[in-house]
Amino acid sequence: MTFKLGIMRDLLNAAGEPSFGSAALEVLKGNPALEWEYTPAVVRELTPDLAARYDGLYVNSARVTAATVGRADCRLRIVARHGIGYDSVDVPALTAKGVVLTNTPLAIRRPVAVATLTLLFALAGRLYAKDRITRAGRWAERNDLMGKGLVGRTLGIVGGGGIGQELLKVSAPFGMRRLVADPYANLPALQALEASVVPLERLMAESDFVVVACLLNEETRHLVGAKQFALMKPGAYFINVARGPIVDEQALIATLRAGRIAGAGLDVFEQEPVDPANPLLTMDNVIVTPHALCWTDECFHAIASSGLQSVVDFSLGRRPAHIVNAEAWPRV
Repeated sequence: MTFKLGIMRDLLNAAGEPSFGSAALEVLKGNPALEWEYTPAVVRELTPDLAARYDGLYVNSARVTAATVGRADCRLRIVARHGIGYDSVDVPALTAKGVVLTNTPLAIRRPVAVATLTLLFALAGRLYAKDRITRAGRWAERNDLMGKGLVGRTLGIVGGGGIGQELLKVSAPFGMRRLVADPYANLPALQALEASVVPLERLMAESDFVVVACLLNEETRHLVGAKQFALMKPGAYFINVARGPIVDEQALIATLRAGRIAGAGLDVFEQEPVDPANPLLTMDNVIVTPHALCWTDECFHAIASSGLQSVVDFSLGRRPAHIVNAEAWPRV
C-alpha cells in the first residue's frame, strides 16, 4: 500500500529548493512504496484537509492542533517535527487520535550549542558595538568598549538536557565555571561534564552569562521573569536560544532599559515573527537573530535526514527512533 508524505512548503527556500538540501531526500528511497510531495501552500496551522490528504506530514513551523486531526476523514498517522521543540503541537490531541509525533533531538544539539557560543562571544567581545564605531570612523572610542574575558567567569545554563550538556562540552576549553539549573537533571551526566547543579536563583545570581536551553512547557513558561532578572549581576549577559515564552519579555525589556544587566543575545521571542515595534530591536546592547542562528547546511541536513528517516521507519512498520508520545505507537 502506498504511504503518502507531505513535506511542508515553508521548508523551501526562495528558489523553491529544500532548505535542508536535496541529499536528505535520498532517505525517502528507503521505502519504494512511499510517495511524497511538497504541500500546496504555506500555512500557519495544519488544516484538517492536509490531515485527510496525507499519511505523514513533515512539519517545520506550522502549528498542529486538535482541529487538525478532528475530522472523521483524518488519514494522518505520523507528524515528524523538523527540530526538537514541540510546543507548537497539541500532543494529547495527536495521542488521542493515535497519531505518532517524532522530533530530532540529536541532530540539533551541536548546532544550537555552537550558536549559543556565537552569541556569547559576540556579547563578551562587544562585537556589534565595535563594528558600528569602526564603520562610523570613531576609532578612538575603542578604549570605551572593553570586552569581558571568559577565564574564571561563570556560565549558567537553564536546562541540563541534550543541548545543555552539549553546551557544557563545547564550552569546556574556555576556563569558565559552569552551573546548571534543572530539577530533572541527570546528575551523574552533568557532574561528569564538570558542572554544578544548583537552584535557578543561585544560577541567576552567580552567573556572568545566563543561557536558557530548556523546553517550553507549562512548567517553564515565564520561568525567567522580573524576580530572576533582579538577581543577576550588573555586568552579566542573558542569552535565550530555546523558546521566547520561557522568558517574561516585558520583564527583560524593563531590566535592559534600567541598565541592570549588560546586555542580551536573543534567537527567540515571545511573538514570532517578532513585532517590528518591539523595543528589543532598538537596543544597542542586544543582539537579535530570527530563530535561525543555528541554521547551517550541516544542521538542516542532519535534522532532515533524521526526521525523514522517522517517516520511512514508520511507513515500514518500524518504531521510529525519537517518538515524543510513545503511548501512541502501540495503537497504530
